[in-house]
Amino acid sequence: MTPAHEQAVLPAPHTSDVPALLERGRTLATPVLREVVDRLAPPMNTVAAYHFGWIDAMGRPTEGDSGKAVRPALALLSAEAAGGPCEAGIPGAVAVELVHNFSLLHDDLMDGDEQRRHRDTVWKVHGPAQAILVGDALFALATEVLLEVGTADAGRATRRLTTATRKLIDGQAQDISFEHRERVTVAECLEMEGNKTGALLACASSIGAVLGGADDATADALEAYGYHLGLAFQAVDDLLGIWGEPAVTGKQTWSDLRQRKKSLPVVAALAAKGPAAERLGELLAADAKNPEIDDFSEEEFATRAALIEEAGGRAWTTEEARRQHATALDALNGVVMPEEIKQCLFALADFVVVRER
Repeated sequence: MTPAHEQAVLPAPHTSDVPALLERGRTLATPVLREVVDRLAPPMNTVAAYHFGWIDAMGRPTEGDSGKAVRPALALLSAEAAGGPCEAGIPGAVAVELVHNFSLLHDDLMDGDEQRRHRDTVWKVHGPAQAILVGDALFALATEVLLEVGTADAGRATRRLTTATRKLIDGQAQDISFEHRERVTVAECLEMEGNKTGALLACASSIGAVLGGADDATADALEAYGYHLGLAFQAVDDLLGIWGEPAVTGKQTWSDLRQRKKSLPVVAALAAKGPAAERLGELLAADAKNPEIDDFSEEEFATRAALIEEAGGRAWTTEEARRQHATALDALNGVVMPEEIKQCLFALADFVVVRER
């Protein structure tokens, strides 16, 4: 199986130290995040700690994988892009990370995913009720964290976060509805992914600037960067959802096909002309009427993946990731910022698109 990233190679990454940027985001945001999560009543605080990778299923401290921390890094950089200290973006970094994890807890349950970051998901360990409650609690905490800043700019930031969260939920609802439709257009899929992924990355890329007092024009330009970066991120995620290596992604082979997702490679392949697109359409139409898709053999999923690639869905999605990446970088031309901060934003964009998980 060829990893998706081999078809999504971009020009050589910019020279900024991305691991250091991500680590800075973790270092500054995690202590505040832990303090906020500790406000939750038992057992929600423990369940949340397990989800974040701070403890194992038995409650023992662990150094588990808590994610890439792209959103906190973006929130801190956005504060600096607007001319302020990175610390001004910490409440935004924490709030966005809380909303992101609220969505993960609910998504894992709705999608039936039993693994995240190479270990059992919260609903699998603690049950569906706890996954729902803790997700809801994290969303409430996100608003609480921002409003506690107590400034007019905190109110502006909160409005942006709640709007982004509503769009994220819209996107998840669209994604679920698409699973039960035989056909979805490319435009519909891009709208869904812009809501589900682009909106929160857009918020992360602007919220630090807003907290630091940036005007709307600056915040909007940073938001556009994050939105298109989110679309690029999701395009790569869609490639990995079909062709990613399970040992790297932490998910099953053909995971998106198992969940009947109408992701970009699938939708682009169905929109193409030719025998492969027609055969794929016939198979997926039959699958939609079959509740036993989980019983398919590996060969049946491999057949569908091969037809998607033959019809051009993989190549189109790879090119779409490049297009959205370029559009994200162009948006930064609308912001006057220190050159080193711009290079950091460029580097993070490269990192998001050139990845294996």
